[in-house]
Order: sequence, then C-alpha cells, then structure tokens
Amino acid sequence: MTRPLWEPRERLSDVTLMLLRVVTGAFLVYSTQDNVFSAERMQEFVKFLAQHGFAWPQWMAPLSVYAQFVGGVLLVLGLFTRWAGAVIAFNFGVAVVMVHWAQDFRGWWPALVLVLLALHFAAAGGGAHGLDAWMHARRHGRK
Repeated sequence: MTRPLWEPRERLSDVTLMLLRVVTGAFLVYSTQDNVFSAERMQEFVKFLAQHGFAWPQWMAPLSVYAQFVGGVLLVLGLFTRWAGAVIAFNFGVAVVMVHWAQDFRGWWPALVLVLLALHFAAAGGGAHGLDAWMHARRHGRK
C-alpha cells in the first residue's frame, strides 16, 4: 500500500527534529558567546540579573550563560540531548517567571518558545541524526 506524499514519515521527522535541534543550539551558542568570551559582557548580565531581583547574580549569571552555551553545543551535536533540553527548559522557565512575565505576550514569547523547544528535546531526545543515536547504536552492536 502506498502512503500519500503528505503523510508524515519517520525519516522526515528525524530530519526536521535535527534541523530544529541544530538551529536552536546554534542560536543559544551565538547569543551567549559574547558573555562567555568577554568579562565585560558577563558583568553587564550580572547587573541585568541584579536589576530583576535574582539572588546571587554574580553566580547566577555565569551559571545561566554556561547552561545556555554548553546546552547549545550539546544540542548541535545531538549529545546528551535529553539532559541538555531539561537544563535549558529550566533556565528559560526561570527567565520567563523572573524577567518576562511582567511584559506583554510578545515580550515573553521568545523565552517561552525556548522552554517548549527544550522540553521537546528533553522528551524526544536528539532523533536519528545525532551523537546520542550513534552512541546508542554502537552500544547495542549496530552500525
């Protein structure tokens, strides 16, 4: 029996999951790399967190930045995708509550989308096109 062209296919879902994972990870790496590589930019983020009432902003800023940066790298690679997704979802969940909630819908939409994407990665994993799948196949004797 032939399936209609418009019917979702597992292979296409794996490709779209990979694209979503890679683009999201690349966005996180790109948007945090300035804080990772510049002490001055990190201090700006520390001040931002202090203005929004975060406890211990001098510790929370690097924790948040590195969670996003490392999590983004892991998403791009499809490595430890479920863990990376959980950490990123938590990080942006805190951002929605602490920073964006007082804004209108357009203000907190980007952070909320990142929460939902990260929750999806935590639930679905990295798909067939990532290092998680490759390591799973090697562990179970498949190539």
